[in-house]
Amino acid sequence: MSDDTEKTKKPSRQQVYTLVIEVGRNPNDGLPAKATGAALMVYASGVDEAEAVRETVAILKQADMAPLDVSGYGTLEERLEAGDEIAEDERELMDRALAENSVVVAQMTPFFD
Repeated sequence: MSDDTEKTKKPSRQQVYTLVIEVGRNPNDGLPAKATGAALMVYASGVDEAEAVRETVAILKQADMAPLDVSGYGTLEERLEAGDEIAEDERELMDRALAENSVVVAQMTPFFD
């Protein structure tokens, strides 16, 4: 078989999206005892933002969390175009999410009454 006829790997269409997910309480959700919920900032890979949201919500439900609302902030390129400053550690987490085709929770902020 010649090199010309061998299949070449297509470039991945996956991108990483920045999402903020608000979660309510569920038994065994791992949130602090007196918290009423939390906001999670995540980097999620997907071919589009809708897929990244679906995958993230599914993973959070498997972790006994109760997703209530999702806000999308776009890809790295979209955030840079919007004027966001992206720190190197944040870029590393985005790279990890892309390399692992995964969801990376970058920050969790519990809510208290």
